[in-house]
Amino acid sequence: MSLFEPKKVCLFSAISGVITLNGEPVKGAHVKRVVEKFYSSGHNTDETMTDDRSYFEMPAVFDQSWLGKFLPGEFVFPQQIFVTYGGEEYKIWEGVKRTREENAEARGHKLVVQCNLDSEPQAIVVEGGFYYTQCNWGVEADKVVTGFENE
Repeated sequence: MSLFEPKKVCLFSAISGVITLNGEPVKGAHVKRVVEKFYSSGHNTDETMTDDRSYFEMPAVFDQSWLGKFLPGEFVFPQQIFVTYGGEEYKIWEGVKRTREENAEARGHKLVVQCNLDSEPQAIVVEGGFYYTQCNWGVEADKVVTGFENE
C-alpha cells in the first residue's frame, strides 16, 4: 500500500441473524441496509431476504477513506436496516458507527442479531456508536458517564 492510497475502512460490519414477529419466524421478509457516505453525498444500499428459518446475512461494507490519513475528521457513518414484511416496513436498526474497525458494533465479535419486529426499540451505545434498534446481539453497552452518579 502506498502512502498516497486511501485507507480501507469498515462502514458496517457483516451482519446475520433471525427476525421474528410475535415470536414467529418472518419467512421471505425483505431486508434492506443503508449506509450513508456523508463525504460523497451518497449511500450504499444492499438487500436480501430471510429464508424459511427467518435467517438473513449481509457482508461487511468497506470503503476507501482519506480521513485520518491526510485529512482531519471524525469517523461518523449513519447505518440503517429496514425490514418489509406483511405489507409493513419496520426500521429495526438505526445507528452511527464511530470506529473504522470491522465488528466494532459487537466489540470485535461477529455481529449476530435477534430482531423482533413487535418489540420496542432500545437505545444502546457500543464503542462510542449510538444504536436505536429492535435487535439484540448480546453486546455489553458502554458505560455512560453523566456526572450525576454520586448525587
